[in-house]
Amino acid sequence: MSTPLSNDGLFDLPDSAQRVPHAKVILVTGPSGSGKTRFASRTGLPVVSLDDFYYDGDRPGLPRRHGMVDWDSPSTWDREGSVNALVELCTKDETTVPIYDMPSSKRVSDRILRMDGRRIVLAEGIFAAEIVDDLKKEGILADALCIARPRVQTFWFRLMRDLDEARKPLPNLLRRGIAHFFHEPQMYRDLEAKGARKVSYTEAQEVLTQMLAAQRWSIQ
Repeated sequence: MSTPLSNDGLFDLPDSAQRVPHAKVILVTGPSGSGKTRFASRTGLPVVSLDDFYYDGDRPGLPRRHGMVDWDSPSTWDREGSVNALVELCTKDETTVPIYDMPSSKRVSDRILRMDGRRIVLAEGIFAAEIVDDLKKEGILADALCIARPRVQTFWFRLMRDLDEARKPLPNLLRRGIAHFFHEPQMYRDLEAKGARKVSYTEAQEVLTQMLAAQRWSIQ
């Protein structure tokens, strides 16, 4: 395949120069149970669930803790695949994303996600802050939000969700939930250090409302 040339044909252009984004990404992160998915699903915007980019549980070399795969480690997650999908979505207006089954710890299918003329896509997940710098370099980062709520609420909502979805055996859920409870303050500090800004659920809604309003104004 030939390398694209600049308009005057005097020098080659890198591939990244051909990718002009038509949309940008709001990353939404926070502890498991903080309300990321609920927030994203109620916006009416295209949503990429970054949890769908987990590796299959039988992948060799995954980190382990307490005798099981440590799903809280970014090493269990396909960072490059998630970035590539978001770049393709923002530049080509559609992409293929995996569908991951939590109880069986594996990808079971995939789906086509389209922008349909929208200029903002939300990407939510506990590892969203891992790709802040990647999206900045690609020129597609609109914002990075870390949703925060009181630890007791986070613990309760996470446990109820995981039990309802039968994600993992109860002993594993309790062990993981208690560990998250005590680690949560440090997790917020880590996420902020990676470029996400800590906001309440209500503040996240206000940020999105203002961004959409500014976008509509710029189109007029």
